[in-house]
Amino acid sequence: MLRFLSKVRIECNPLDPRKTACMELLAQCNARKAKETNPACQVELHRRTDDHPPQVVVTYINGVEEAIDAASTPAQTIRQRILDRGQLLETEQMFRDAGEPWPVVIPEDELHQSFPGIKEKRKEP
Repeated sequence: MLRFLSKVRIECNPLDPRKTACMELLAQCNARKAKETNPACQVELHRRTDDHPPQVVVTYINGVEEAIDAASTPAQTIRQRILDRGQLLETEQMFRDAGEPWPVVIPEDELHQSFPGIKEKRKEP
């Protein structure tokens, strides 16, 4: 998960019962295996004293920053969101390395063509 990130900032009040996702994500980020994937990724914990809802702010390797509401989002969902965005970043980089334009634009007429490897369902009259 950390290999797609340059920085993770976790903000929560330690007395807030909604902090569960933050603490779980912090544990995942501090795990040895996660740290080995990207030792340069900064993991920060900001302890808040107000009643601001817990949040996780991630900065991807391309510089895009995303704030995620951790009060209403489980840690596994946050992790999956990071992995999904990371997969998109890898795909984008692969196309750029190959000299292809990004994003890939598929012509409208090709979107509706049948593909020989996919069986089309027949519509019953």
